[in-house]
Amino acid sequence: MKSSSSDPSPAGGSALKGWRSVLLWLAVAVLLRWLVIEPRWIPSGSMLPTLQLQDRVLVEKLRPRLERPLPNGTIVVFHAPPVLVEAGYDPQAALIKRVVAQPGDVVEVRDGALLRNGLAVAEPWRQEPIDYRFGPLTVPDGELLVLGDNRNASLDSHVWGPLPRQAVIGTAVFRYWPLDRLGPIRFSDLNGLERDEELG
Repeated sequence: MKSSSSDPSPAGGSALKGWRSVLLWLAVAVLLRWLVIEPRWIPSGSMLPTLQLQDRVLVEKLRPRLERPLPNGTIVVFHAPPVLVEAGYDPQAALIKRVVAQPGDVVEVRDGALLRNGLAVAEPWRQEPIDYRFGPLTVPDGELLVLGDNRNASLDSHVWGPLPRQAVIGTAVFRYWPLDRLGPIRFSDLNGLERDEELG
């Protein structure tokens, strides 16, 4: 008995299943990038020597979404703050800096060093003394103070003020390029954290 020309062929059904699988994986990839993790590249030298020009990093986005702590030492990626947008900065641009103070902390830069609540902060990533004065300033509720590791060449909180926490996109956790520096991005100022709060 001849099959009807309207009957689906096995090859046609197999192709349809293949396309469904591709679309499903594509949807999962888009969802992961939107909600969980996304690649970024470093366009400036503001985070030298920790992050080099053209480094590629993975940014995890769950911590800010779940309102988990962003402890001092965390490297955050964030939307340009309102003061920069008002000055003509691209509102779609993302910046990357290190968290150095939390709400309620009193921050000052004096004699080439960063002071938090009156105590000098150890910053092994910084290669030279800071050449400006800042503060003292008390970080407001709902905001963070963020500075570039390359302090003397960074457009950061010492210029435009504290960062609204809701502007944070995510935390930089892994460098995937170049391959000779492949690996987790380590944080040095995590004293007092519970083990499950440690990043990188």
